Amino acid sequence: MSMEMRNDAGPAGRPLIDERVEIAVVDYGMGNRRSVEKALAHVGARARVSSDHDALRAADGLVVPGVGAFPRAMERLRELGLDALLRERVESGTPTLGICLGLQLAFDHSSELGGAAGLGLIAGEVHGLRTGTLKLPHIGWNEVRFTKPESRLLADIPLECAFYHVHSLAAEPERDEDVLGVAEYGAPFVTAVEKGSFYGVQFHAEKSSAAGMRLLANFARICIGAREPSAATAGQ
Repeated sequence: MSMEMRNDAGPAGRPLIDERVEIAVVDYGMGNRRSVEKALAHVGARARVSSDHDALRAADGLVVPGVGAFPRAMERLRELGLDALLRERVESGTPTLGICLGLQLAFDHSSELGGAAGLGLIAGEVHGLRTGTLKLPHIGWNEVRFTKPESRLLADIPLECAFYHVHSLAAEPERDEDVLGVAEYGAPFVTAVEKGSFYGVQFHAEKSSAAGMRLLANFARICIGAREPSAATAGQ
């Protein structure tokens, strides 16, 4: 279980990555931006919270955090021109990680609060959790079963591992190949996805102890690997 793993970033508390990498936390005015920024810094990335288009285009990777309602989040992204920018960056191959609401926004549509269109990066819909008699929201540690052991996002993470969840809705991808991990709360739900350069987790990696830090470090390494060779060697 992840809660039995070490809580430090690496051996003797050293960061898990030691190569310079710039990751921008997309700021659209909603959610846990600063906690994600701090978690990325903890694993050794150079992180900054920004809504500036030039800064987001210059970053090696992007993280889309979020807590709140899907329709309002999409409204804020459109107001800031960040919806088009995110599509552009993902389509160009920039590694992008959606966390919680940031995962849901990648889908075509959500039924929340009357419904709203999403970014359309992954085919599928977002619906309320089907929990039976269990209360909502789903809050707490829950074991995730990962389905793609070859994914670089999962390096050195057990294929069955607990992560911290806080949510009432979940994404339902149209294609099984986009599913990276599932959990169960009354019924199974998708809690991690991967398609091209986009990765998404319904759980809060930044609140998930050592396993969450490992996942963020793996994402940072993906960002390093995706850089142009000239950028990767600049300043060395």
